[in-house]
Amino acid sequence: LQPMYVCVCNAITDKQIRRAARNGVSSLYELRGTLGVAAGCGSCARTAQEILDEEIVGNASPQIYVPSPA
Repeated sequence: LQPMYVCVCNAITDKQIRRAARNGVSSLYELRGTLGVAAGCGSCARTAQEILDEEIVGNASPQIYVPSPA
């Protein structure tokens, strides 16, 4: 698959955002500091946040429900 440019101002792709999330970036603020996403015009902020959230949720450990004793 071809990478999708999310932040045109800084030539940041969705793959770079996903990689950053896998490396521990967990907020748009951290993403801005790490990659420079949304540091220019800011029009990419929403999409960058959605990709970041998607990657974080996708890599989260599954939560197992254990009912408390009655």
